Amino acid sequence: MNVFDLTGKKILVTGASSGLGRQCAITASQYGATLVITGRNQERLLETFGQLSGEGHRWLLADLTRETEISQLVDLLEPVNGVVYSVGISDLSPARFIAASDISRTFDVSFKASVLLTSNLLKRKKLVSNSCSLVFISTISTRYPFVGGAMYISAKAALEAYARVLALEMASKGIRSNSICPAFVKTPMLDSTAENYSREAVKKIEERQPLGLGEPEDVANAVVFFLSDASRWITATNLILGGG
Repeated sequence: MNVFDLTGKKILVTGASSGLGRQCAITASQYGATLVITGRNQERLLETFGQLSGEGHRWLLADLTRETEISQLVDLLEPVNGVVYSVGISDLSPARFIAASDISRTFDVSFKASVLLTSNLLKRKKLVSNSCSLVFISTISTRYPFVGGAMYISAKAALEAYARVLALEMASKGIRSNSICPAFVKTPMLDSTAENYSREAVKKIEERQPLGLGEPEDVANAVVFFLSDASRWITATNLILGGG
């Protein structure tokens, strides 16, 4: 028996139009899962869809910062065995320049969207009891913060705390909740950071990680572990993927 096999499991992946969300969907499909992928950009979402292995997958366009679209998405879902929460933005700004609009924008995407989606999934009984794993993509920066990352890091720290409380509330139903906290990985978000702020800063980050920058597959493999029965006795945990 292969405990990492996801055959027969239906998995919802948010933020699947690029970066870690895209790779998590692709890798999960390679392990046999049936995917429902969602994102805001139809063109990029379809690119992800075209890279999925196997059959029976679905794509659903949704902006998870809009409650009406969350509701519509959940209406279209069959009960799922797992959810990968990979929505988030990385707006960097020194603390003295943070405005109310910055707080709303960052928390709406990186925290509120996942919380409200989960609430809807629970209310409508779309999470399979005794066979469901929720995986939240956070960041190692909640442990090792960096200058300018106040909003990004705060939102992810809030998400980790939420995931731990959720694990306690859902334990009696056999629904697990864990977070994965990657260090810097080669994704479009990192490329954007380099272009908009400093390539030198990204280079210094890479030098601080003994194993260098991670690949999206490194994170996706850990996600598959948490989605699979191999981790059936693990909940309320934060896994650090730090490259050393």
